[in-house]
Amino acid sequence: MYFVKSNFLLRNLYPNRVWKKNTEGEKVLYLTFDDGPHETATPFALHTLRGFQAKATFFCIGKNVEQHPTIFQQILDEGHSVGNHTFNHLNGWKTDAKTYLENIGQTEKIISTQLFRPPYGRMTKQEEKIFLQQYRQHQIIMWDVLSGDFDTKISGEKCWNNILKNAESGSVIVFHDSAKAFDRMKIALPKTLEYFSEKGFRFEKL
Repeated sequence: MYFVKSNFLLRNLYPNRVWKKNTEGEKVLYLTFDDGPHETATPFALHTLRGFQAKATFFCIGKNVEQHPTIFQQILDEGHSVGNHTFNHLNGWKTDAKTYLENIGQTEKIISTQLFRPPYGRMTKQEEKIFLQQYRQHQIIMWDVLSGDFDTKISGEKCWNNILKNAESGSVIVFHDSAKAFDRMKIALPKTLEYFSEKGFRFEKL
């Protein structure tokens, strides 16, 4: 069970997190990718973004950065931003705060960033409080629209429709550069870039 569009109740429950950006009337979207780097999905995403002169934000898992340092460097070299997505993709609701913060810290040692996204969007109030005290310059980035590409029960076309129906200026949109999501992401991402580019939107990094 997940919400494609972040709802008002969630935003009110976690007001210290970034759900959407104020673009002051400009037509801008923020594409984000979770769970990489991946040997196939990440290069595909980078190649596709390059074709539209689009920038994005990649929320990377620490152990994947260690496994694919060249791909991680390529993300940076091509002008995208990166964020911390914990070292082992931990679920904050199922992990004690000390372990969770240590896992984030492990990734902080190898990724230079002030952006953090909790895996599954799950981070307790206690974990959030400690995190914001410990990393005062950091932002916790959530999302406005989920493509749903992680959902193996739906098609790439459905992921694209999720974005088409819900994205608007300032939306933070989630894709995944992972093996699990790749079959759907490789359909939805090009359609998103093509359609919104034709509508005059820019794609910027966070």
